[in-house]
Amino acid sequence: MNRLAQESSPYLRQHADNPVHWWPWGPDAFAEARARDLPVLLSVGYATCHWCHVMAHESFEDETTAAYMNAHFVNVKVDREERPDVDAVYMAATQAMTGQGGWPMTVFLTPDGEPFYAGTYFPPRDGHGMPSFGRVMASVARAWQEDRPKLLGNAHALTEHVREATQPRAGESEVGPDEVERAAANLRRVFDETNGGFGGAPKFPAPTTLDFLLTRPDGRIMALHTLRRMIAGGIHDQLGGGFHRYSVDGQWRVPHFEKMLYDNAQLTRTLLRAFQVSGDPAFADAARRTLAYLTREMRSPGGGFYSAQDADTNGVEGLTFTWTPAEVHAALNDEADAELLCRHLGIADPGNFHDPHRPDAGRRSVPYVAVPVADLAAERGQSEEGLSTHLERLKARLFLLRQGRPQPGTDDKVLTSWNGLALAAFADAARILGEGPYLSIAQRVAGFLHERMRAPEGGLYHVWSGGQARVEGLMEDHALVGLGLVALFQASGEERWLTWARDLWAVCGRDFWEEEAGVFLASGGRAESLLTRPAPGFDSAVLSDNAAGALLGLWMHRYFADETGEARARRVLSAFRGDMLAAAGGFGGLWQAAAFLHAPHTELAILGTPEERAPLEQVAARFSLPFTALALTEPGGTLPVVQGRPGDGTAYLCVNHACDLPTHDPATLERQLQVLG
Repeated sequence: MNRLAQESSPYLRQHADNPVHWWPWGPDAFAEARARDLPVLLSVGYATCHWCHVMAHESFEDETTAAYMNAHFVNVKVDREERPDVDAVYMAATQAMTGQGGWPMTVFLTPDGEPFYAGTYFPPRDGHGMPSFGRVMASVARAWQEDRPKLLGNAHALTEHVREATQPRAGESEVGPDEVERAAANLRRVFDETNGGFGGAPKFPAPTTLDFLLTRPDGRIMALHTLRRMIAGGIHDQLGGGFHRYSVDGQWRVPHFEKMLYDNAQLTRTLLRAFQVSGDPAFADAARRTLAYLTREMRSPGGGFYSAQDADTNGVEGLTFTWTPAEVHAALNDEADAELLCRHLGIADPGNFHDPHRPDAGRRSVPYVAVPVADLAAERGQSEEGLSTHLERLKARLFLLRQGRPQPGTDDKVLTSWNGLALAAFADAARILGEGPYLSIAQRVAGFLHERMRAPEGGLYHVWSGGQARVEGLMEDHALVGLGLVALFQASGEERWLTWARDLWAVCGRDFWEEEAGVFLASGGRAESLLTRPAPGFDSAVLSDNAAGALLGLWMHRYFADETGEARARRVLSAFRGDMLAAAGGFGGLWQAAAFLHAPHTELAILGTPEERAPLEQVAARFSLPFTALALTEPGGTLPVVQGRPGDGTAYLCVNHACDLPTHDPATLERQLQVLG
């Protein structure tokens, strides 16, 4: 009776052997609920979610619990990454009922799909102020049988609330340039000046907010300090590169160990911008290590990137990534080196982490920079450069040993939207660092999306899994891929990528734009009909749909003089203005769009052969130009920024349609760009 074995989602297949009679999301499950006159138990999670695994082991694999679920509910499993539209609707209901959200998410629905009770993780026994999963199910089943009119009334009321809450009203006032400056000041009020980041534990990377702050002279200190603390923390994989999902403490030391494509792609771009702003090579090094991790462990044979890696190994959280001093001594076989590395990385007894669900695993240490290289070098009377090189060799030996351990599972589905983020990250690295195979990797990602993920009528599919493209493309797919293609044009100079971005922008307008409210909807009109079509403006872990749409529209205006692009960006910002002013930290993407909207209209064309352009491009790569329409390309293209301009290694810088003198001289271009600030 479990129907998940043939599903393409790795998360659904993880539950294929449960004694629960799971259904995948779809009309058949709700028809079954109507036929049996039972409520639906909707369980939403994803393949690399630690607490999803915990609830599965405690409840969904338990025969007694499963028998009760099968008797009293029609049970539906959803992969929130495969169906973010479904997740968004019922997450809104969960947040409305409980004041918080997260995964696993458990929602009880009528056979018509209306929610009436919701929560996240439910333990198998009462404790810590939480009712047990069994008690919750029994209460719901009893209410369904004995008090259904009241239950249905609550379901109708909650459904209307969700519809109302997910649809912003058309705004009346625009976001002004003074409010952009005020947003950075508001973020300073919640900034952790010691550890970086915003607020207390747990701490999330928040790359969209950091990207916004990097565009503001008064915000850069906050962003750079936060990134430096993250790079030194356990949230940053000190041995293998890349970043874990978030930190459970306020010092970035102990992470939640899953690694997500979206975090690492977005943080790579943030680190590269920080490198340009500060000139600090530590940011470029962290970006390189992150891209190396993605290339090594997350790239699919077809050219796209996988979604995520698990927090658990063999049922123990963080087992692959944590150490004891004894393990380090055995790996290095040199007492002095082992002591040095343990001191540098904070590996000690007792460790700073243990899995509360596996006390038999003992306490272990998450590596972080406990003693900086500069301090160790001063203590030892060594050169900092020499000691750093030695420590890197020791870490490399430890990493090779770690690679021989059992590894966390990888969710091997390829999501279009997140690959748009990866595309942008590799393209930016190619342009800014000018090294390695970054451009060819970016081009391969774009080729995969173009060949495998295009749908009829010019749109995109959402997910590649099980050897096929599936699920109607969402706004996030079209907007984030569009932004990735803009970055790829800026890195490669190939106009075809920008032309495709313009085509995707047209799909955004055709399928997702809601004219009355002036916002982009998450799902298109041809997608499955759900209770509501949300219009996300809040950045969760990824740039929101409306932020991505506004940014893409502004690029279309800058490159193609598309007035619709700027007009829609203005309307989106107006629609979310109240929310943005109330909670600046949740709307980093829209604040970026506001900063872009009010920035000078800046264009930089560098025309000529690749050899002729190279000296000028190297100068441009050193400057942070987040809102500049770059055209580093051959002469003779169709874009307004290059038309009629000769190109034998010539740079043309224009601000608000007033142009500096063309120059062949890198030093002159540098002086021109310095004026931009």
